[in-house]
Amino acid sequence: MEQSNQQLNTGDYMVGLDIGTTKISVMIGRKNQYDKLEILGTGRAVSNGVARGIVANIDKTVLSIKEAVDEAKQKSGVNIDEVFVGIAGQHIKSLQHRGEIVRDNIDVEIDKADIEKLKSNMFKLITIPGEEVIHVIPQEYTVDGEDGIQDPKGMAGVKLEANFHVITAQVGAVRNIMRCVEKAGLTPKELVLEPFASAVATLDEDELREGVALVDIGGGTTDVAIFLDNIIRHTAVIPFGGNVITKDIKTGLSILEKQAELLKIKFGSAMYTEDQENVMVSIPGLRGREPKEIAVKNLSEIIGARYKEIIDLVYHQIKVSGYENKLMTGIVITGGGAQIRNLKQLVAFVTGKETRIGYPNEHLGSESKDAVVSPMYATGVGLVLKGFEHAENLKPQKPVVN
Repeated sequence: MEQSNQQLNTGDYMVGLDIGTTKISVMIGRKNQYDKLEILGTGRAVSNGVARGIVANIDKTVLSIKEAVDEAKQKSGVNIDEVFVGIAGQHIKSLQHRGEIVRDNIDVEIDKADIEKLKSNMFKLITIPGEEVIHVIPQEYTVDGEDGIQDPKGMAGVKLEANFHVITAQVGAVRNIMRCVEKAGLTPKELVLEPFASAVATLDEDELREGVALVDIGGGTTDVAIFLDNIIRHTAVIPFGGNVITKDIKTGLSILEKQAELLKIKFGSAMYTEDQENVMVSIPGLRGREPKEIAVKNLSEIIGARYKEIIDLVYHQIKVSGYENKLMTGIVITGGGAQIRNLKQLVAFVTGKETRIGYPNEHLGSESKDAVVSPMYATGVGLVLKGFEHAENLKPQKPVVN
C-alpha cells in the first residue's frame, strides 16, 4: 500500500480540510478507474479554537490542523500540501442578483469568455464593508429577452443576462481560516462553502434535479442548501448545532459536559418512544458522591425540544426560499448531528416531507465505504470531490480524441 501511494503525482489525489466546531478532519482521496472516489487516508483532531464555525483561536486551530494532517499522512503515506478548505459559520450570507453584459458583435457566438465576464462582474458587487463575495452561482441565463436558458454557449445574441446566487462571507473570518491553514504549512487552494461540499458527497442526481433541501447539522452550526434543476437555489447558516444540545442536557440534568455528550450519543433520541418508558441510566458520582439516576424519557424530551427548534428554523428557511412546494425528494439530513436516533421521524413530522439520512457514499468506491461511513464525514468527502471538480474546470476545453 505504502509503495504505490509514494508514486502518486500531486494531481492524482486531492485533500479536503474541514475546519469544524467540534472536529477538524483531513481527507485524502483519488479517483479509481471507474471514476469513483477512493479515500487513501483520513485524520481527525478535536477542534478547540473554533466557535460556531468561526476561528476564535488561531494557535489552537493550527495545532489541531497539524495533528489531523499528520494522522492522514501516516495512514496514507502521501504528502499533503494543497488543500480544499471548507468554510461555514453564521457570517455567511446569500443574496440573489441579476447581471448583464452587452456584446459588440452578434456574429460571434456566445462563448465561455462572455460567461466568465458576466460572472466576474458579480465578484465586484459592492457588499457591506467587511464582507467579500466567495461564490457566484449562475441560476439561469437570458439571451436577448429569451429566458430560462441553462447554457447559452454557442448562441447568437447581443444582450446576455443572468440571475446569480451570490454568497458573501466576512473578510476577517475568511482571512483567519486562510491564516490557520498557511500557518499549519499548507496551501489553501480554494475555499468551498461547506453545504456545497456535503451536497456533492450525499445527494444523487435525481434529488439535485427534482428538488431537495440538504440540512447539515454540525457541532456549532446547521447549514441549509436547497437544490432544484441541478442548481443551488438558497443557502442559509443557522447558528445552532449538536453542541447546544449537549449544553442543554448538561444544564437540564445537572451533569458534566462530557457525561452529557456520552449520554446524548449512547441513549439520546430526538423523539420520545414507548420503549423508553421507565428506563433509567445511572451516572457515576464524582469523588465519592452518590451516582445519579437519569430517566431516558427526560433525556429524550430535552434533546427533542432543541432539535425541534433547529428543525423549525430550517423549515422557516425552506419557506423563505420560495421552494417549499418544489422539493419533490424532500429533505436529506447529514453531519454529525444527524446520527441521533429518530431524527428522521421528527423532521418528517415537523415538515411533512420525506426525509432520509445522507451518508457520504454517493460517489465512493467500494473499498472506502467502510472507512467514512458516518454522516459527519460528508463535508470532508465533499471537499475532496470539489477538488476534482475544480481540476476538471481548469482543463482547457478541447475535443476528446480517442
